[in-house]
Amino acid sequence: MPAVRDAVVCAVDPTLMSGLVEVLSVLSVGLLAGVLSGFLGIGGGLLFSPLLLLMGLDAHHALATSTLAIVPTTLVGSLTHWSLGPLPWREGLVMSLAAMLVALGFSRLGLGLSAGFLLAAQATLYVFLTLTLRPRSALHKRQSSHGISLAGLTGVGGVAGLSSGLLGVGGGLVIMPLLVQRQAVPIHQAVRLSTLAVLTSSSAASVTFLADGRAALGMALALGFTASLGARWSASRLNQVSEERLLMLLRGVTFLVACDSGRRALQLWLA
Repeated sequence: MPAVRDAVVCAVDPTLMSGLVEVLSVLSVGLLAGVLSGFLGIGGGLLFSPLLLLMGLDAHHALATSTLAIVPTTLVGSLTHWSLGPLPWREGLVMSLAAMLVALGFSRLGLGLSAGFLLAAQATLYVFLTLTLRPRSALHKRQSSHGISLAGLTGVGGVAGLSSGLLGVGGGLVIMPLLVQRQAVPIHQAVRLSTLAVLTSSSAASVTFLADGRAALGMALALGFTASLGARWSASRLNQVSEERLLMLLRGVTFLVACDSGRRALQLWLA
């Protein structure tokens, strides 16, 4: 029974098993990142980066590949939001242009920084956001009726571009608290604006990352395609989730990623 024996050997081949685990990891993380993207207006990089690091990519290549994977995720999310109602295109354009210009300006700066520093910066950013995210007050909710400041949106877009180009994250975790708490934008509208801005900033940074060879195209497309399925599902159900639940989910995600980024930075420095 040579054929049966060969089949059994192949079935338990460590190489094949390792490949299967890798594929399942990409699928599960991609879907989860997409769901979070549609609900929270983020790109999914906070989950992409740890997975890519676990798979053996160094920090610079992992962050660049993560940024590229964000592009299809947020593209599908934006199109889904658009299909369900009008998007604030003028505000989105202002914030997106600022994000794109700043991302282009800072996308090469990360090459001169150590992997440990980049991960530590991510951890610090996420800790700050976890501690500052709060539900809007009644006064803040009334202020949202006065419209959105274009100058404020320019600043928010600039911060998103900085985090995308320098740290390899789409910027959604920065955009959301700034829009909700500083610009008094209703959280469901903030999710739509954030998704659009992250799409623009990550697209701009990805051009540089592809040109200098930092991004792994195949892995980025696999993650991005899988995540886009989850993003389409959650974006279509955004209005069914309350503001309090969205904020609770956002704070939980930022806290977990802060712990993971800090742990990895500490390991690099100790090594």
